[in-house]
Amino acid sequence: MKNKILASTPPMGWNSWDCFGTSVTEDEVKANAEYMAANLLKHGWEYIVIDIQWSEPNAKAHGYRKFAKLEIDKYGRLIPAVNRFPSSADGKGFKPLAEYIHNLGLKLGIHIMRGIPRQAVKENLLIKNTEYHAQDIADTNSVCPWNTDMYGVRSDTPGGQAYYNSIIELYEEWGVDYIKADDMTALNGKPADENRLNDIKMLSNAIKNNIRPIVLSLSPGPAGISQADFLEEHAQLWRISDDFWDKWSDILQMFDYMRTWQKHIGPNTWPDADMLPIGKIGIRAERGENRFTRFTRDEQITLISLWSLFRSPLMFGGNLPDNDEFTLELITNDEVLAINQHSSNNREVYNQNGIIAWSADTKNSEGIYLGIFNTTDSDTNVVIELKELKLINNKYSVRDLWEKENTGSITNLISFDMNKHSARLLKLSN
Repeated sequence: MKNKILASTPPMGWNSWDCFGTSVTEDEVKANAEYMAANLLKHGWEYIVIDIQWSEPNAKAHGYRKFAKLEIDKYGRLIPAVNRFPSSADGKGFKPLAEYIHNLGLKLGIHIMRGIPRQAVKENLLIKNTEYHAQDIADTNSVCPWNTDMYGVRSDTPGGQAYYNSIIELYEEWGVDYIKADDMTALNGKPADENRLNDIKMLSNAIKNNIRPIVLSLSPGPAGISQADFLEEHAQLWRISDDFWDKWSDILQMFDYMRTWQKHIGPNTWPDADMLPIGKIGIRAERGENRFTRFTRDEQITLISLWSLFRSPLMFGGNLPDNDEFTLELITNDEVLAINQHSSNNREVYNQNGIIAWSADTKNSEGIYLGIFNTTDSDTNVVIELKELKLINNKYSVRDLWEKENTGSITNLISFDMNKHSARLLKLSN
């Protein structure tokens, strides 16, 4: 969305999906917001995002309920389930919760599905500020393959755009700062079809004409690289992969996705490698049971290093109050987060025999960030000549960003032992 700069750096925040799935409650949202304000805000973390099904009173753990009854208003717009979000009673919506989060210095995000609720279409509710009704604008042939809540919206009638305008008007009244819009960027693993592209346009237009700045994040992935220009025009971030979970194979696949998208990293728009399934996840999530992440510590360092070098949005997936000391340190290393927020010229520079390297320029180009990844299943000694890493000079001073210490200098080559699935993250200077 290039005509408005709403995300000059990759957004950083928390999302309820990996830990609470479809059934997060207001108390759980507040607990994570309070933790973020106390421990993470000073490091740049600021968004609290409520994921899918917040309008469903009887949402269940570990999955969806087909054709679930949702809470909607008289104009066919989803509103929070009061039993899960008590402050939304009496038509207040998310406004009280948004005010609570804003008072902590944070920002509120919500998840929405593409289109209009099937329930609104069945009741043929009026579209606000128009003479159109839900049945006039619903495309009943355009549905989500994994969620039964919604129909797509027709773009060939003014009522379609009016519906999207009306939901953004509501979110502005509530004080929403961020929207994760789902069933948008991919269909059954392939790039978005024409119906979804039209829904993206209508939602984007509604946001552009809205007074309140709202960041737009599009899901699911994998988005099609052929649609990159379109996505940059209409959103601030978009998913480049399917749901990412705590499996090493998912990290391996992400190297390929990131290589494909590296020429589209910023400024102001961000390919999104998905949430960070670290910390305490799976409490009531769609996949897996209640657990601390299955990633090893080395794999978690690889994850944060790679997401930072790619400048992916950072959305923490675990229940923040359950963080241990290691997890907190992992996401509050300001030297590492500076790569995510302020580097440039980010790219893969080396890929041989399972050893992969990414580099980026520092904020003022006074140095170079270098990440070395051992993606093999064996511990190994890594030796790479500097010229193979596309480095111009033959000697650099080195700072290890995870160890937070200067480690001397390198001349002509790098050489160090690496555990399997591990990363080294360095800052090089002349």
